[in-house]
Amino acid sequence: MEPRVDILGVRVSVLTIPDAVAAVERWIAGGDRQYVCVTGVHGVMESRRDPALRAIHNAAGLVTADGMPLVWLSRRRGHPEAERVYGPDLMLALCERAAARGYRNYLMGGAPGTPERLAEKLRARFPGLVITGTFSPPFRPATPEEDAALVARINAARPDIVWVGLSTPKQERWMAEHRAALTASALIGVGAAFDFLSGLKRQAPVWMRRRGLEWLFRLATEPRRLARRYCVNNTMFLAALLLEALGLRRYE
Repeated sequence: MEPRVDILGVRVSVLTIPDAVAAVERWIAGGDRQYVCVTGVHGVMESRRDPALRAIHNAAGLVTADGMPLVWLSRRRGHPEAERVYGPDLMLALCERAAARGYRNYLMGGAPGTPERLAEKLRARFPGLVITGTFSPPFRPATPEEDAALVARINAARPDIVWVGLSTPKQERWMAEHRAALTASALIGVGAAFDFLSGLKRQAPVWMRRRGLEWLFRLATEPRRLARRYCVNNTMFLAALLLEALGLRRYE
């Protein structure tokens, strides 16, 4: 088991991308059923407000540090080996391994047409990659009949990995609710990776991602949608860390 660091009540895994790939391979080899939360400040703050979401994160097979603030905190708390396990990078690394090992993949998420476009991009990049199906869910909640049909559809495709491209916290709740019903060994919530890797949205330059400035790039490109997430959440995150450091707030 990878060590974890408690960040405002969310136990974040201390690992690198190769470590995460190795963990998923162990699950596939052992026939396990696990899910991966790829989380940053936004996920931590949503979990701070919602104990049920925090429990979902803490029950995950892995909670990867998708943002540099979580990496920096992990390093300050005694884990210099901690690295950022960014959703798009994790998806590329695992798809490369899947193409070599024959692991089967299913793409669930994104707007209509997005998972199909992503499948084309990934197959072109990794010849031999097996993608057994795609599905773009409706923006409204699924009916029980629609949900049962989706579970049957995914299981019939026999994937080893189901990539979930919804948004936080929707994708975390979906994975926790469906882990028992799905036969795949790994459900991995990668959010905006569907849009980035399909070419529908621009990624921040590498230098910004390495310096923890990706939020600024995304805010500049989608200000109306992301203003609250970054301006409010980032400020509240720093305030919560300060209160915790002063012993004024603890998370169970």
